[in-house]
Amino acid sequence: MSFADSYLGRLRQLVGNRLVLVPGARIVIERDDGRILLHKRTDFDIWGLPGGSAEEGENIETIIVREVAEETGLTVQDVKPFAFASHPRYETFEFPNGDRTQFFALIFYTRSFRGEATVMDDESSAVGWFAPEALPDLLPNMARSIEAYARFKKTGEFQMI
Repeated sequence: MSFADSYLGRLRQLVGNRLVLVPGARIVIERDDGRILLHKRTDFDIWGLPGGSAEEGENIETIIVREVAEETGLTVQDVKPFAFASHPRYETFEFPNGDRTQFFALIFYTRSFRGEATVMDDESSAVGWFAPEALPDLLPNMARSIEAYARFKKTGEFQMI
């Protein structure tokens, strides 16, 4: 689906660049060897977790399953929430085109997926599996999400970031 056809794209046609509050989801996909999947975003030319914004009629699990398939070609299963991200300092962005957005994201994790990760759309220029101790440059909210995942794995406590 193109951005112009998405719910957020259609909303942008009405509100222009004004700040929009957007619900969505992102996910930490972890392989058996502990590496996590990242995609290099074309909007900021930096790495991030798969994820995205809600479309009309979707529930939160549908969002993450769809976004992962659209961005990486993987089919995720057994997705479990571990954190919620909403801190305006980290979740508010001005995109290169001037659009301003504050995200409210439920963050999932999974170790259950099918397929081979590959670039599937124009939102990504690369995908790769990275060791948590050797991550590339990340968007700050994505780095915070991965740090929250590490805390969750140690404590089992849901993370509010």
